[in-house]
Amino acid sequence: MRFDDSLDTVLSADMSTPSGIESAWRQLVDLIGRRRVPANEQTLGRLAAIREAVPLPVRVASARAIAHGEPPAALVQFFAVDDGAVVAPLLRTARLADEGWIAVLPALSPMGRSLLRHRRDLGGRVGRALESFGSVDFVLPTAAPVSGDDVAEPETPAPLEVPPSSSPSSFVSLGDAALALPVVAEALRQHGEGENEDEAAPPDAEPDGAFQIAELVARIDAFQRRRGQVRDSGESTADAVATAPLAAFDFEADEGGVVRWVSGIERAPIIGLSLLHGATAGSQVDGVAAGAFRRRAPFTDARLEIEGTSRAGGAWRISAIPIFEPLTGRFAGYRGTARRPRADESAAPRTAGIVPDSLRQLVHELRTPTSAIAGFAEMIEAEILGPVADPYRERAAAIRRQARDLLVAIEDLDTAARIEGRALDLRPATVALRPLLDTVAADLAPLAELRGTGLDIAPDMPDLDVLGDALALERLIGRLLAALVAAGARDERIGIEARQDDGRIVIVIDRPRGLAGYSGEALLAIDAEQEATLDGAPLLGTGFSLRLARNLAAELGGKLTIGAERLTLRLPTARIDDVGQVSGH
Repeated sequence: MRFDDSLDTVLSADMSTPSGIESAWRQLVDLIGRRRVPANEQTLGRLAAIREAVPLPVRVASARAIAHGEPPAALVQFFAVDDGAVVAPLLRTARLADEGWIAVLPALSPMGRSLLRHRRDLGGRVGRALESFGSVDFVLPTAAPVSGDDVAEPETPAPLEVPPSSSPSSFVSLGDAALALPVVAEALRQHGEGENEDEAAPPDAEPDGAFQIAELVARIDAFQRRRGQVRDSGESTADAVATAPLAAFDFEADEGGVVRWVSGIERAPIIGLSLLHGATAGSQVDGVAAGAFRRRAPFTDARLEIEGTSRAGGAWRISAIPIFEPLTGRFAGYRGTARRPRADESAAPRTAGIVPDSLRQLVHELRTPTSAIAGFAEMIEAEILGPVADPYRERAAAIRRQARDLLVAIEDLDTAARIEGRALDLRPATVALRPLLDTVAADLAPLAELRGTGLDIAPDMPDLDVLGDALALERLIGRLLAALVAAGARDERIGIEARQDDGRIVIVIDRPRGLAGYSGEALLAIDAEQEATLDGAPLLGTGFSLRLARNLAAELGGKLTIGAERLTLRLPTARIDDVGQVSGH
């Protein structure tokens, strides 16, 4: 029989020094948290007796040490009455049974219960128990009256009295509660001093309308910004925040449909907004939300427009569900989320350059690992790293070929994105056509052999020079001929002729029989899925290759025309001696 005397050892340790107390605290919390000793009156009583002598960082560290385990509910409840920084790690990650969490909830502060509301691994019983605290957690507590003899007279203006509420609900208005704060009174006072006397309303004046809370919050934010500017002698903290538009936020509305709480967005444009009223100064909500509110029904993707240049400004789509008190069933308001509209939900024109920039970023992220894979496969195939068995060398060669094809597709995507974003860098030069065609034909020899298709370049082709960027011309002719060869049939020959006509170089290419059943526009719509079973087909599809060739030709000052039997490519000529002189003003 074995006997564990760990508890007796800890309880009998010397606690006359601060280090002894800290050591005993850590050991006792660890033993209880790992369930090696029970969480009873003796152990918890000892922790309670020495808690005040243990520094806060030590208590926080001991709680974090057991946060990822399954500590007893009694220990979590013991930490619940401690500082929020101590119990927070346990509330975020500790695992308890539903009964344990339900027993702990009454001992938690509203802050602690809000941490549990963000967890998604708690059972339904715990969620319902948390909902029962809603009317308590979301009401701002009123401060106890303090006599004038106990505290000194504050220099700031006296807090405004909160008017008595005639509503039978226990909800306390955020605006009413905020009026009792000294910072609000100071903001109202400075706001009145900063305006002209004939325009400023007295601080104690009641704003008219249903959106006085929004005006009050705006004044508070203005006061905070002004105070930050004075303190920093420059831009305020709020102005230093990134100006990127917000993408989403959460909100809650009371039983009157007025938004009282938001998260993830600036408060001033949203607090005080009514779901029941269709439009107000600065904000507009469509009738979807108002109709659902009258029926106490959920609504989805209602439109919200917020004016102004802040990060909250612009169009939103809001969705919300009604909230009812768990015990009484009384309607308590709405809880919902807001998001920016998708591109298909907005009538505004799309901003040019967003998609190309995103595509170019994706191309950049794909090119580097693909090049690394191709290089490593080539090293294995060449046995640079050491002897390799033949099956692995063959596999490395296949990977190298596939990576090469993928790099070609990545370069095509990059070119298409540059064309779309008007960022294609072209450097005009004189390029001889016949050597260019011979080079491309040599590069396509393996593909032509695979398909059994040949390229017949006219032997009597004259010496022609094209005016254009050398790399762009090579990619244009290479992608165009590669798409045609991949669509060719066995023993089929694709003829290529060229001539100079009216200041242009005209290249005529036979259309393969495999593309005979497609019209001009239908040919451009052939995607990779339709050619998935064809050997040597372009990775991105014949349609993409032809569209890329057409767009490249346009960028070079030329034109690609798709006929029933031939494709005609017209490009600028570099020789103008025989063309004649053209004058213009």
